Amino acid sequence: MNLALVLPIFIPMLAGALTLACWQWRNVQRWLSVLSGVGLLLAGISLFSQVREQGILVAYIGNWAAPYGITLVADLLSAIMVLVTGIVGLSVAIYSLATMSRRHEAFGYYPLLHLMLAGVAGAFLTGDIFNLYVWFEIMLVASFGLMILGGERAQMEGAVKYVTLNLLSSALFLTAVGLLYGYAGTLNMADLAVKLGSGEQPGLVTVIAMLFMVAFGIKAAAFPLFFWLPASYHTPPVAISAVFAGLLTKVGVYALYRVFSLIFVQDVDLTHHNILMAMGIFTMLTGVLGAAAQFEVRRILSFHIVSQIGYMLVGLALFTPLAIAGGVFYIFHHIIVKTNLFLISGIMYRYHGSYDLAKLGGLYRTTPWLALLFLIPAMSLAGIPPLSGFFAKYTVIKAGVLEGAWWMVGIALLVGLLTLYSMVKIWAEAFWKPLPDEAKPLRGGEDPHRYLLYLPVAVLAGMTLTIGLSAEWFVQLALDTAEQLLTPSGYIDAVLGPLETRSRP
Repeated sequence: MNLALVLPIFIPMLAGALTLACWQWRNVQRWLSVLSGVGLLLAGISLFSQVREQGILVAYIGNWAAPYGITLVADLLSAIMVLVTGIVGLSVAIYSLATMSRRHEAFGYYPLLHLMLAGVAGAFLTGDIFNLYVWFEIMLVASFGLMILGGERAQMEGAVKYVTLNLLSSALFLTAVGLLYGYAGTLNMADLAVKLGSGEQPGLVTVIAMLFMVAFGIKAAAFPLFFWLPASYHTPPVAISAVFAGLLTKVGVYALYRVFSLIFVQDVDLTHHNILMAMGIFTMLTGVLGAAAQFEVRRILSFHIVSQIGYMLVGLALFTPLAIAGGVFYIFHHIIVKTNLFLISGIMYRYHGSYDLAKLGGLYRTTPWLALLFLIPAMSLAGIPPLSGFFAKYTVIKAGVLEGAWWMVGIALLVGLLTLYSMVKIWAEAFWKPLPDEAKPLRGGEDPHRYLLYLPVAVLAGMTLTIGLSAEWFVQLALDTAEQLLTPSGYIDAVLGPLETRSRP
């Protein structure tokens, strides 16, 4: 069994157990968390390198070969997602050293954080659709615990909306899994691709596909059931908001990419070109309009998670190599940028004690480095060249132009302009205008933890610049990933073996 496939799940799960066992020793928990983040990142780098060199990797748990046993699979998409999970996990672990209160740590912050990271990595690596459901539920339990940590009223209100919609999603997901098993007699994703490719009872398959689309669409915060996200992501401590913003919705997007490129490709005109396309366009538009109406930093950023998810969905909806590549590029660019913007919002709060733009100001003059570190991910989110967001948007929009999807192209350009408006609004209010008289004074250089705050922010900003300045390499990586997704025979052969060697009972 290839340990490279197991370690990204095992390391955070072990860290969760160890930090729980050491709950009386706060400093031990904190540094175990950082060590786990380093381990997860190294495991992600190793997995990505092996997949890049050797192709799709497969591990059969207990040596039970597919489709009968539990299978872990890593193609380029999975490896990329595990790698960025390690980047986010380590960044948040370091940032938490300076921001997480003793009270939150005492209530189990570190065990819950690493349990959630294990769930995220498991969802990216599983080759079985029921185990995908299991990893989603592990994520849900851990993320709900993180969201209510501290028990403040705003957190509880946000958590009720969060858990209600996600439980609905889980119920739909489990129903779809049951119907799929009743139809195909298997839950291994590669085996499902073979079984459903026969073309029998296409109407029933389409109904099941719609159930999965709604279930994953809720988890991805796609239109119309996205309102749980902006109602909840601004309520917990900022380190928790950052890891949620970077990773949780992307697991839903990943699931859509996986099942609607491997399993449900029987009626692409309906499922992709019509329904997913409409979902993506409305997700972009409603998210950015919601952001434009907000004046609280984390609520603006939360609505922009929704709007940017729309670009990823239309990339899948177009279902061409360039469009899928643009969507994949958008996913890993957005994880880094959005995590960073939430971390920066926490520094802004640390200085002035508020996320309200009316109570912020003067940061450009007093903290010019913070102003620069904000501009890099903010302008990347808006799609300003030569940053990563420009190439992500350009690739998706170019794919739309080539396919004649003019409505999508027009909305995508409009959303880009409105995103720029939101980022400029934050800049003008928080950084450029003078600090209001009633606002709290700047804490400034006396903050002993400022290096722990700025280190992950600076590294993530550097990654954003690197992706933009080395865009050719990253676009080629995304194109290679798209080729794997659009040629499912490679995935199927890696899991089940070549056609001539497969045996059936």
